[in-house]
Amino acid sequence: MKSLLFLALILAIGLKFYSINFLITLLVISFLIFFHELGHFLAAKSLGVKVEVFSIGFGKSLLEYNFKGTNYRLSTLPLGGYVKLKGQDDMRPGFENLDSDSYSILSPIKKIYILFAGPFFNIFLAFLFYILIANLGIQKFSPIVGNVALDSAAFHAGIKKDDIILEINHHKIKSFDEISKLVKNEKLQILIQRNNEKLQIELTPKIASSYNEFLQPIQKTLIGISPNGELSTIYYRGFSALKYAYDESLNASTLIVKGIIKLLNTEIDAKNLGGIITMVDITSKAADSGISVLLIITALISINLGILNLLPIPMLDGGHILFNLYEMVFKRKVPQKVFEYLSYGGMAILLALMLFATFNDITRIIQ
Repeated sequence: MKSLLFLALILAIGLKFYSINFLITLLVISFLIFFHELGHFLAAKSLGVKVEVFSIGFGKSLLEYNFKGTNYRLSTLPLGGYVKLKGQDDMRPGFENLDSDSYSILSPIKKIYILFAGPFFNIFLAFLFYILIANLGIQKFSPIVGNVALDSAAFHAGIKKDDIILEINHHKIKSFDEISKLVKNEKLQILIQRNNEKLQIELTPKIASSYNEFLQPIQKTLIGISPNGELSTIYYRGFSALKYAYDESLNASTLIVKGIIKLLNTEIDAKNLGGIITMVDITSKAADSGISVLLIITALISINLGILNLLPIPMLDGGHILFNLYEMVFKRKVPQKVFEYLSYGGMAILLALMLFATFNDITRIIQ
């Protein structure tokens, strides 16, 4: 009863602030969790391990169906999910089952295979989303100069407002964001179009103050131009779509890892840490901006789930992977008491992070 009341409260608040988009958000989050757990499920099944429960959501079961020994559930609290394997119970860290279809009897490398499958499925799903996004088309700033900074390399080379950047060092330019990827501390050959005339311009970028992805001040190689704000839709087909999906998946994964490292190094204020409310807010707003934007946000969240689950924190997939790596290297399991203390400690850390992130979310809403 309490779970149903809590679900009703979540739906009432979500629908009040985001209308029907909130239901889209719940579907997105539930699908990402389903796909993550599907990775664990298929990996376990491939090794003959019995899957006792496959649940989307936590709490009281709303719908359930037993098929071939697995209890499939749709539970009341939709912001989560889990797969329960025979011989594995996070709430009882020391629990083991030595039956032939149990997770407990597997070698460390086979356990790692099952544990890694969930995060891998999230990252692979994002890759598939990026392929779809590439074919649907992405709106980007056109490579048209809007402003030329005074005393910049572009200013001294004679680049002017409304010039169209066609090529840099013989690389064709489709969108403005491609320019920065080709700007290096060396001479550049830039082909521009001015009115109906094509001009070849040579310039050497300057080192100047800028900002990185985390809005931290840095020194960066710049030519000193900004876009005019005009948008164009870029399509990728065939191999180009695969390359786009690979690059975006790699960039997103790298960005998340960098963010985690900067948080741990206190280079980024911990107040920037967001939780489920921020995720719901961003996804619900993205649903208003079209299918491509929603897919981009969904892909980012999927990679985020995959990377975060690989963190070496007990109770997460990464923590269990670490325990099994220890067993592979030292040829013995982590001592039982140590394993239990670390598991409960990991549970406390995760709970504290969730509460802190939720506090940040609420603070941002109030402000």
